[in-house]
Amino acid sequence: MNALTPSPKLHVTFVRAPLISRIGSLNNEVVPSLGCAYVAGYVRKFGYETELVDGAALGLNCVHALPNHPGFQIQGIPLDELVARIPADTNVIGVSCMFSAEWVLVREMIEALRRRFPDRLIVGGGEHFNALPEYSLRDCPALDVIVKGEGEHIFYELLEAHGAGDFRGVDGIAFLSASGEFRENGGQPRIREPESVPWPWWPEGYLEAFWEAGKSYGVRTGRDMPMLATRGCPYQCTFCSSPKMWTTRYVMRDVDDIVAEIKHYIAKYAITSIQLYDLTAFVRKDFTVAFCQKLKAEGVRLRWSLPSGTRSEALDEETLALLRETGCEYLAYAPESGSPRTLKKIKKRVHLERMVASIRKARAQGIVLRTNLIIGFPHESRRDIFDTLLFGVRMAVIGVDEVPYFIFSAYPGTEIFRDLVATGRVKLGDQYFMQLVSFNGKFSNLRPRGVTNPNVSAFELASLRLVFMLLNYGLGYLLRPSRIWRTLRNLATGKNSATVLENRLQDAIHRRGEASRTA
Repeated sequence: MNALTPSPKLHVTFVRAPLISRIGSLNNEVVPSLGCAYVAGYVRKFGYETELVDGAALGLNCVHALPNHPGFQIQGIPLDELVARIPADTNVIGVSCMFSAEWVLVREMIEALRRRFPDRLIVGGGEHFNALPEYSLRDCPALDVIVKGEGEHIFYELLEAHGAGDFRGVDGIAFLSASGEFRENGGQPRIREPESVPWPWWPEGYLEAFWEAGKSYGVRTGRDMPMLATRGCPYQCTFCSSPKMWTTRYVMRDVDDIVAEIKHYIAKYAITSIQLYDLTAFVRKDFTVAFCQKLKAEGVRLRWSLPSGTRSEALDEETLALLRETGCEYLAYAPESGSPRTLKKIKKRVHLERMVASIRKARAQGIVLRTNLIIGFPHESRRDIFDTLLFGVRMAVIGVDEVPYFIFSAYPGTEIFRDLVATGRVKLGDQYFMQLVSFNGKFSNLRPRGVTNPNVSAFELASLRLVFMLLNYGLGYLLRPSRIWRTLRNLATGKNSATVLENRLQDAIHRRGEASRTA
């Protein structure tokens, strides 16, 4: 081949496993794979042909028991069917694993991929692989290499190097050498200009499948589009793996680019809502105001929400009024704890009373609200736990629509996780990963395994969580009876939801209906 003739581009298939959950779980619904869509869009810019085989999306609302894992189920298609759908001529397989709770199933999927494709490059990416790169490579020898951190450009460079014959010199990857030595190249290079990253690539019909099945990350409006307005998070909370994945560099996209993307989706997909999946969407007031003003200037009228949780510092009366004026209908706050001692311990830099003031102003604007709270951190006393539980009750009385509690689980890549492993209170293995699946998904699970708080039993934590969640939802409906009609109407029509609870109940109804049709 002439040296001036470019090498033919490799064919790349991105693969996501079906969703694993505890039987009877209401949490963790399937949503479009925004990470895969971003990486695929980036490499397609350089001429690579891509395909997405999403084991969850191919069987939405189809639930199957896992024979080798009693008490667990998958939503999607079985692994053998998923592997059979991979194009025979693909050169590189990119595997997504965002949460460590998925690892056991993802590992089984990679092993099945290797059996069918013994000589193809298999690449891992996502939060789990970033948190446990060496463990993942040793636990799954079928995996060739891991892309660390923000993956678009690193994955492109990996493809280029692999096409030329050797990827081992690429910065931002991890792999095992021929002698079995663990290697990590460079640090975690970040993309400096997010506007240089193409918009996500969505395969034909992919998003429509989610909309038709009624899937949505937060509240549902019919045709909800996942988006990112920012990348990373500037904070260093000890229970969060974001610094391991993204470092602490926080980058905001240009608002012109964000709104141009929204307008593109309105024209192409007739979307009814955007959902910002950002880790921390609004840190700076000037960015928030500029985004809302751009929506107004461009005449963009649609619903939008922040279901992941945000901070309160940038959300004052002016910005909240702008949010509501431009269509924001659902806003999740993330205080995490009602205990000042816990907030200091976990390095959560938030002022509770300022957040409460912001919540009151948001409530006055008519925005549906949620506050995320965690109980059972390893250091917590009963006093700390009750501070959080009672803070949640206070939120319900104020008018917050959803006040869920989550039992703390130690996730890889976090500061708390490293401390627990170092002291022997957490041991990596399949039992640990399967415990992560079942922690908060099933309300009736009153004896969750893997609780790391030595002061309160797992039974007591789970019982307190159940009682206070029922209390909060009960107070919400009792003090504001109009919500009863809203929920009944949304469940009856199945088209929209005002809260995540309504959406999860709709999903359960849909899955039950699908099971009845296929029985």
